[in-house]
This record gives sequence, C-alpha cells and structure tokens, in this order.
Amino acid sequence: MVPNSFGTVDFNSIMELTDQNFDQTINSGEKLILVDFFAVWCEPCSILGPILEKVAGEFSNDITFYKVNLDQAPLAAQKFGVDRIPTVILFNKGKAVSGFTGALPEQNVRDWLKNVVKK
Repeated sequence: MVPNSFGTVDFNSIMELTDQNFDQTINSGEKLILVDFFAVWCEPCSILGPILEKVAGEFSNDITFYKVNLDQAPLAAQKFGVDRIPTVILFNKGKAVSGFTGALPEQNVRDWLKNVVKK
C-alpha cells in the first residue's frame, strides 16, 4: 500500500520489474506487454496506477501488465528514454509499439487498449 494525497493505493496486483529482469520479461511471451513506468512520490502515477490495475483484468487475455519503479530500476527507464512519468509503453516481442505519457482518464486508457489489441 502506498500512501499519498489521494489516500492509500494498492499497487501489488501488477508485478514490478527490475533492471535485472526487465529485458528478459519484455522479450518473452506471446502476449503484448504493457509497462507502467512510475514513482511512488508521483501524484499522477498514483492516479494512473489504480486505473491500470482495474483494466488489467479486462485485457488479461491479450496483454500482460507490469510496472517499473524509476527509483529502483533506472536503467530500464533510461533504455527507453523515459524522462516524464507516468509513462506507459506497450511492447510486442521486445519492441516498443505504442504508449502514452501522463495520467489519462480510465475510459481513455480502456479505449487505447482496445485499439492496440485490434491491430
């Protein structure tokens, strides 16, 4: 649980990646992989995190959701030029294919995911 100005948020249902397992994880699997780059001190991240937690179940057949804490895994973020958070990147077989920066409303996130799954 992460306390912030919006209350307490549970970020535990999406697995967290590290610098050590990032490359192997995004290069494996048959499904698309979504990575949320965040920091616990980032208020927009604390807004987007629960939205991703909520929609992850809806898209679990097509997308595997992960998160990367910039403070604990800076190399993974640097590799993809993440300089603002939250940043979400969608990977297909290790290649970044789509993404967005900032905290989007839930419906916008859901619509974006529906669109990328259709491709």
